[in-house]
Amino acid sequence: MPELPEVETVRATLEVQLGHPKIVGVDVYWENILPQGSEFFKQKIIGQTIQAYKRRGKYLMFVLDEDMLIAHLRMEGKFYIYDQPTMRNKHTHVVFHLDDGRELHYNDTRKFGRMEIYPLAEDENYPMLKNTGLDAFDERLDALALYKKWHPKKMPLKAMLLDQTFLAGIGNIYADEICFACGLHPKTAVSHCSKKDFENILFHTRRILAGAVKAGGTTIRSYTSSLGVTGLFQLKLKVHARENQPCLICQTPIKKIKVIGRGTCLCPKCQKRK
Repeated sequence: MPELPEVETVRATLEVQLGHPKIVGVDVYWENILPQGSEFFKQKIIGQTIQAYKRRGKYLMFVLDEDMLIAHLRMEGKFYIYDQPTMRNKHTHVVFHLDDGRELHYNDTRKFGRMEIYPLAEDENYPMLKNTGLDAFDERLDALALYKKWHPKKMPLKAMLLDQTFLAGIGNIYADEICFACGLHPKTAVSHCSKKDFENILFHTRRILAGAVKAGGTTIRSYTSSLGVTGLFQLKLKVHARENQPCLICQTPIKKIKVIGRGTCLCPKCQKRK
């Protein structure tokens, strides 16, 4: 599933390649992509101009004249930009017609993605984001506040990192990398983490995600940006997808285990369980 760096890559690329066209028409071929209904969606969006592109965690946000369009790409959602009207393929479920003659196609092999539209709100308290915490790069995030909120809990560290109400945008790949960077076993109980641990968690989360954004995200399995950008951060991964390979620090073979049902890679020597 695309994580924060992959969605940020899509956001930044759309901003450059698509710019600020007006949406003059919409064709919908899979109703479930739009929980609010296609007719409502069309009525709201047609005639509006894309003013800006934003992101919160794994959510892509299109700022329109009067509304906010929010999209979650889930596992296979991709956008394609075409310079002229183009026949859709069987996995294209929404087509946006633009006033400059171009088309923006939303393609989703598994049909898990969703789009919703709401009136613009300064607090960005949109229903689709109600269970989404602050973005990992949000300046309002504070390690001490996170410690006070999460330290009482007995959940594993990796479960906390994957909880989108903790830091929005972290998925399985980067959770493994953050645990390794902090020298903490993914099964470490959050209640055993110190204030210093939380400072390290926040610092390395931002450092690792920023590096991944700079590299264009991580290309693993089927995720490749449809907008002509291929992520390269997989070349810098320290533990994820490196099972049985030597740790880059101590040469101990990387081990793969299950944590809350998720495949998890770690160095059994460098990462300590508190």
